[in-house]
Amino acid sequence: MSFPTHRPRRLRQSAPVRRLMAETRVAPAQLVLPMFVREGISEPRPISSMPGQVQHTLDSLRRAAVDAAEAGIGGLMLFGVPAVRDATGSGAVDPNGILNLAVGEIAREVGDALVVQTDLCLDEFTDHGHCGVLTPSGAVDNDATLSRYAEMGVAQARAGSQLLGLSGMMDGQVAAVREALDEEGFTDTILMAYSAKYAGAFYGPFREAVDSRLTGDRRTYQMDPPNAREGVREALLDIEEGADIVMVKPGLPYLDVLADVRGSVDVPVWAYQVSGEYSMVEAAAEKGWLDRRATVLDSLTSFARAGADAILTYWAVEAAGWIREDA
Repeated sequence: MSFPTHRPRRLRQSAPVRRLMAETRVAPAQLVLPMFVREGISEPRPISSMPGQVQHTLDSLRRAAVDAAEAGIGGLMLFGVPAVRDATGSGAVDPNGILNLAVGEIAREVGDALVVQTDLCLDEFTDHGHCGVLTPSGAVDNDATLSRYAEMGVAQARAGSQLLGLSGMMDGQVAAVREALDEEGFTDTILMAYSAKYAGAFYGPFREAVDSRLTGDRRTYQMDPPNAREGVREALLDIEEGADIVMVKPGLPYLDVLADVRGSVDVPVWAYQVSGEYSMVEAAAEKGWLDRRATVLDSLTSFARAGADAILTYWAVEAAGWIREDA
């Protein structure tokens, strides 16, 4: 009987051996939980397109934040859903607006245990659902939007946000927000740029989560899905403007972009496992077509393998428990 010279299967022969030989590992501290808080509700409101996720009240948000901190995850990313919206998203800069109130509550509750983060974008606050203010013709006005982002950044930092997630994809947004923060003394506030944010088809459930009023689409400012090199360019520009972290979003459909960005920059690179990815796995698991736990952990590992230093995922708390069980 002849024998192969090389036997890679030796390194897969048992669970302890596989665990020891693992090239890529995901830790709970690498996971960030996106959370939604809605103004004007008395009980958490389930999000029908995202089973298991809710729009929180301030009280339920606080309790969920404590649970997340106890799970050992790295951070929370907060999104606000206001009761009233207008053309310029004025609720985003109101100190008593729902997002700014929420971040203050959470920063006081768990700010020493994990990184409290806020989404910095106008889409949740505008009555037209776009990420910026509009010109009379209905186009998104890039430069007018920058001044709103600067105000919003200062308001969020003042409320207690430790990290601002700049997700609007306006040219120059990082520089505008960084300058405003520094002028107000918030030099330690971290900026994470959604550098390569694609106008793809995976955001549908999120639109329900934030009660989006979007008319039209965002293809003039979010990136075109066929373009990978452009994602690297956007990340490099954001770093030049002062971004501390860059993001690729969505996740699984853009692992090639994630790997390219990771290989091109020397700052932390994050990825977002978006609502469409979440909802598809939940629906397939409900039908019994796949193992939910195994699928989630596989997908998180793929992000880390492609180069993500941290991952925004709606499974953050559950996945943290599964990771500890498997350790």
